[in-house]
Amino acid sequence: MSVQVGETALDFELPSHRGDKVRLSSFAGQKNVVIAFHPLAFTPVCATQMQNYEEDKSWFDEHETQLLGLSVDAVPAKIEWAKVLGGINFDLLSDFHPHGGVADAYGVLRDGGISERAIFVVDKSGTVVFAKVYDIPTLPDNAEVRQAIEALGA
Repeated sequence: MSVQVGETALDFELPSHRGDKVRLSSFAGQKNVVIAFHPLAFTPVCATQMQNYEEDKSWFDEHETQLLGLSVDAVPAKIEWAKVLGGINFDLLSDFHPHGGVADAYGVLRDGGISERAIFVVDKSGTVVFAKVYDIPTLPDNAEVRQAIEALGA
């Protein structure tokens, strides 16, 4: 991983399945951010991961935390995937062009052109407070991410 705990998160702007562009730095001073890189839309573990975030979204909202799901899929794929998942009320971002540019900057782009399954938690000051790469078939546990956010006192 290029981005480590204690470092300032690298800023980025990517298009969302919800029709707008999202810039990481726009949350500075207002919200913590969970950046959840996932390999590909329409895959079982990625689907469950995003649905788990959706199920816990009220908890994240109460703890002033923005969820961002990132993959190298194009925006139209993200739009359709969100529908298949039953609706996603947080941003699914497309790291499609330049292909995997944000994943590469964060050090989680695989040689095959997809991202690792990786989670970064960024606090309101823009500092990375949690960073972990998971084996591709491993479903991350939201409790681990919630614990990192609770440690911030948000």
